[in-house]
Amino acid sequence: MDIQSPLALLGGISPQQFMRRYWQKKPLLIRGAVPAMVPPIARAALLDLAAQEGVESRLIQRGAKDKIWTLRHGPFNRRALPPASRPGWTLLLQGVDLHHDGIHSLLRQFRFVPDARLDDLMISYASDQGGVGPHFDSYDVFLLQAAGRRRWSIGRQRDMRLQEGVPLKILEQFEPEESFVLEAGDMLYLPPRYAHDGVAEGGDCMTYSIGLRSPAKRHLGADLLARVAEAHAEELEHAAPLSSAHTHYRDPGQGAVDAPAAMPEALQAFAREAVALALREPDAIERALGESMTEPKANVWFDEGEPPDEPWQRLALDRRTRMLYDARHVYINGESFRAGGRDATLMRRLADRRELAAKELAGASDDALALLRDWCEAGWAHAD
Repeated sequence: MDIQSPLALLGGISPQQFMRRYWQKKPLLIRGAVPAMVPPIARAALLDLAAQEGVESRLIQRGAKDKIWTLRHGPFNRRALPPASRPGWTLLLQGVDLHHDGIHSLLRQFRFVPDARLDDLMISYASDQGGVGPHFDSYDVFLLQAAGRRRWSIGRQRDMRLQEGVPLKILEQFEPEESFVLEAGDMLYLPPRYAHDGVAEGGDCMTYSIGLRSPAKRHLGADLLARVAEAHAEELEHAAPLSSAHTHYRDPGQGAVDAPAAMPEALQAFAREAVALALREPDAIERALGESMTEPKANVWFDEGEPPDEPWQRLALDRRTRMLYDARHVYINGESFRAGGRDATLMRRLADRRELAAKELAGASDDALALLRDWCEAGWAHAD
């Protein structure tokens, strides 16, 4: 993608201009972001997805008389869904890009944002007056109208209190500043914590929410520490028995104590040193981060593939595969691999383009081809 060229998806400005002027700064309404928009997935196919165990789905309704919100989790067969003629209900399907090639291709148009931040594409299908109530997200979001019409009211909310006793995170006092009606092909970008409320007008409304990952520091820190600890424990387990890594705590100067339950300060210092040693391992945090950001979600699994015949004409990553890289490693589906030289260049090209042609594969080393073969057999990539 040429990040300097104007992009219709962004209203005729370049990705570079968008990131500089709007990203995490202010909303942007784009009319005709996708001209002559035709939903890549039809309504019938979407409802079929909602019936599958591996698809995260939710049904949200608000009573016409009592105004009470209800939330149910799928899967849903068609008979479990309200009739399209009944107003006020919304079906949400998370991560549809993992299950449909057309939706996955659409999501790839947003790769001017780093893959490490790009999360998934959620589809909201709503009857007339359907919605999920006024709320805010802790992450950036692109709201692309795929079919029908939806009115969005937005505002820089200061009062972030939520309604009590409601199964959804709905704002107690929503104060909208602007309102827009989006039709098929229109798109609205919102920075984090920008309050918004979308209500379908006329029914058969389909909105695509392209969400960005924004890990909380405390959660990410806990995950990285756990990964570093696990990796360090494995290294200690496989270290040579007489190596310094297997040094045990020793206290030859310890005297007799009359307060046996008191923690020895020397043991606390030894523990601090052990943790610091793990964190000083080269690339420990970087590797843990790469593995964390490519870890498949809990509802994602891969079907084992067949060993591909050679020579390969093309190799492509599976749509469910997450792959990143840094200066020393490539990361794929929660695993890290050291890479250097021509193989590193090849793997980075695969991560960026998500496919390799025969000419590019011809320059791969035997080790790189063996690794790609393993990924094909695991279902992470496909070769033909």
